[in-house]
Amino acid sequence: MTRKQKRLTMILGGLSVIGLAAALVLFALSDTITFFHTPSDLAETGVKPGERIRLGGMVEDGSVKKGPGTATSFSVTDQIAAITVTYNGILPDLFREGQGVVTEGKLQQDGTFVADTVLAKHDENYMPRELADSLKEKGVKLGKGAEEGGYQ
Repeated sequence: MTRKQKRLTMILGGLSVIGLAAALVLFALSDTITFFHTPSDLAETGVKPGERIRLGGMVEDGSVKKGPGTATSFSVTDQIAAITVTYNGILPDLFREGQGVVTEGKLQQDGTFVADTVLAKHDENYMPRELADSLKEKGVKLGKGAEEGGYQ
């Protein structure tokens, strides 16, 4: 074998090892490469209680209840299902009923969601594209800015 052939063999071997490693990583992470779950997705995907996930949807009208201190509970809905979220902390300034929200936390045994992070939309016409697409798939009517998944 010549020097050139040895070098080519080493390069091809290295590339195949890197490709195999990347394929294994993507396969292992395939279930967790979700930006967020909607309330109706939780039952379909079989998310286990205690598993850390993102939950996205709209804050249900009339569901925000302030507790002692900074404790707050509210419902997140995708117009098909709703789930109660509890959060202890300062909510974003733009958090309000009827608006899009993505929360991070853990699903509890009793079906409630305990959030440790709440992300609110940042403009009156903005909704994350993934949330808008997910809600449209479920037949929820959205405003013009939300349908475009961005600004009006």
